[in-house]
Amino acid sequence: MSDTTQSGINLPSPSPAPHHARRDISASAVAAGLVAVLVSFGGTAVLMVQAGHAAGLDAARIGSWIGSLSLAFGFGGAFYSLRTGLPIVMAWSTPGAALLVTALVGVPFNEAIGAYVLAAGLTLICGLFGWIDPILRRIPGEIAAAMLAGVLLNFGMGIFSNVGKQPALVLAMCATYLACRRWAPRYAVLVVMVVAIALAFGLDLIRLDLLDWHLTEFVWTTPAFSAQAAVSLGIPLFVVAMASQNLPGLAILQAAGYLPPASRIVAATGLLGLLAAPFGAHSVTMGAISAAICTGPEAHPDPAKRYIAAATYGLGYVGLSVVAGAVAVFFQALPAALLAALAGLALLGTIVGGMAAAMANPQRREAALITLLATASGFSFWGIGSAFWGLAAGLLAHTAFEYKRAKAGA
Repeated sequence: MSDTTQSGINLPSPSPAPHHARRDISASAVAAGLVAVLVSFGGTAVLMVQAGHAAGLDAARIGSWIGSLSLAFGFGGAFYSLRTGLPIVMAWSTPGAALLVTALVGVPFNEAIGAYVLAAGLTLICGLFGWIDPILRRIPGEIAAAMLAGVLLNFGMGIFSNVGKQPALVLAMCATYLACRRWAPRYAVLVVMVVAIALAFGLDLIRLDLLDWHLTEFVWTTPAFSAQAAVSLGIPLFVVAMASQNLPGLAILQAAGYLPPASRIVAATGLLGLLAAPFGAHSVTMGAISAAICTGPEAHPDPAKRYIAAATYGLGYVGLSVVAGAVAVFFQALPAALLAALAGLALLGTIVGGMAAAMANPQRREAALITLLATASGFSFWGIGSAFWGLAAGLLAHTAFEYKRAKAGA
């Protein structure tokens, strides 16, 4: 399989995945996909539960919201990954869900659905008109890698910040990880996940009294359109999804060495969002943290076989969609320290790769460092998270330094 090089990053060509998926399946890739589901669902589904409760939604509508999103992006990501051989990871908009915790209060739900339709329609238009690829091509590989490292840095530090909260659990997870990295590196994350859940049960850290299993009811709500909901929900959801999820998610794929058809994928997220919106889905986007887990070296040493991790992630969400509301409650029952430490351990290899690629070119090292620091700071402005602002700061610094060098060489 031929590789090309851009900005010092190896770019694997898509593999003929539909013909070789069975042969490419590996335990490490499947484990990476399952860890990505565990981390992404456990960390953010609670935001939608909170937003639904604040808006006065019943359990059926909250379950429909989470279930329709899980089904839409799970199916879309798995289909795209298996068809192209690229690890395409889709997700819900976590910043969008955080926005809705307060913004959804007082808005009639059918008008909120209309705003979701508007946001998805704007995303679809951006993809169909091809406005995403030119933006992505202008992001140097070092800047994308620095943004990736900055996004993930706090997850790595989360391993150690949680030792004091659950020392027995987290230290056992770290010891298991080190032992597996020594003798069975491809299965390290899988073994850590199994050990962590078993220990959590053994230490009575999982609140079984919260479990209440029931099937998802997909509840249709006919959209209604209003200028107020469009301004307060629709446009902010679109902007936040594009800036905080789609562009960073695509940049993470680029930093991992892939050349995704960016506009086509964004158009697909918009179409899936349109189909799922009447059932309560607020925004289908590209994944960021989950993509980093599925595209990292822990998923598979061969980048051309990491699409199996993304496909596992997608199929996992398709399965979760059937019992989405109940699973959201289950993840609330897991210890927060378990999820944080598991995410950090799963992302260590990706953090190393991102930092190495970011600092590889001495001429772009300073701009990459600015990107990393701004992204890792975690600050937000206008409701847009630090991943976008770190990328913007790095590109601004890169442009300034390149201009200075061009002037000096003239």
